[in-house]
Amino acid sequence: MTGAGGAWRVIDTGLRPAAENLAINRAMLEARQHGEIPNTLRFLRFTPSALVGFHQSVAQELREDYCIERGIAVQRRITGGGAIYFDETQLGWELYLDRATLGGADMLEIARRICEVAAAGIRRLGVDARFRPRNDIEVDGRKISGTGGAFDGDAILYQGTLLVDFDVERMLRVLRIPAEKLSDKAIASARERVANLKELLGEAPGLERVMACLTAEFARGFGAEFDAAAALSPAEQVRFRAALAEIDTRDWVYQHNRPMAEAPTLEAVHKTAGGLMRVALAVDARRRRIKQAWITGDFFVNPKRMIVDLEAALRDTAADDYRRTIEAFFDRYPVEMLLLRREDFSAAIGAALDQGAAPTGEAAG
Repeated sequence: MTGAGGAWRVIDTGLRPAAENLAINRAMLEARQHGEIPNTLRFLRFTPSALVGFHQSVAQELREDYCIERGIAVQRRITGGGAIYFDETQLGWELYLDRATLGGADMLEIARRICEVAAAGIRRLGVDARFRPRNDIEVDGRKISGTGGAFDGDAILYQGTLLVDFDVERMLRVLRIPAEKLSDKAIASARERVANLKELLGEAPGLERVMACLTAEFARGFGAEFDAAAALSPAEQVRFRAALAEIDTRDWVYQHNRPMAEAPTLEAVHKTAGGLMRVALAVDARRRRIKQAWITGDFFVNPKRMIVDLEAALRDTAADDYRRTIEAFFDRYPVEMLLLRREDFSAAIGAALDQGAAPTGEAAG
């Protein structure tokens, strides 16, 4: 790989609560951005945790009552993407890289290149793992590792989850999905779409072996030499404590929660190539204006605050002018989006307006 090579670090931060793992995410990404650490491969595990993507609403994505009853922590990732369930039966792997390591490629190319190397590492365990666009690794058409990434300036965090001994039923009951998807037949169907190492190999391989196989392939694929780290560096420890103080709070977890009882609201779900987008609009029907927009979903954008800025641009705009507002916003706003287009935002807003409470002079997208 162009721009790769040299001395890298590998670190296993072990089994931790969600807030600590996510605070380490931020600390290591910031440290890589500021040149305080070299390119790093991190392994991690979670105590039972339900995580929403940075742009998602907890109330829309998770069954909080189920999580509370079973002691499952609810947290928000620093990256985009969809809601997921984590526990000790999964192994997380993460790369903290300088952009130059990957030759300045866009996120689609980054996903392909990293996932192909990770898939080769999983193949070392004896299963035929392959990259599946846009950002999954599969075995015979069944997902065994989901991945995603985020930027911080010239630094990249790319992360994946490897299913070692995972039961999809617990995940389905954590996520807020229609009740019919929790039937015995639906659960059996969902199990057929995912795979885990224990099932494929007949027994769960030791975590040390799994980490060794992935490390060896990342070393080969990037032309890197790994130095093992026993713990976070002093600089990372300082950043970790600051991040944990923010992330281990309700304000962080619920920052994008849309009030479920807001009225009147118009809602729509729009499927894009880059993920599912949910839009809710508080509308002044008499004045034909959008009072407030909430945009959530399992997409990836950089910078992350772009969604908040777009919501602000749409605040108190004429319902007839939403397309022009969105076009003008993107014309002046530099943003990187993974398989997402500005037209997707117009389509989602239009679909919500088309629910009928606020007539608009434009057809919904």
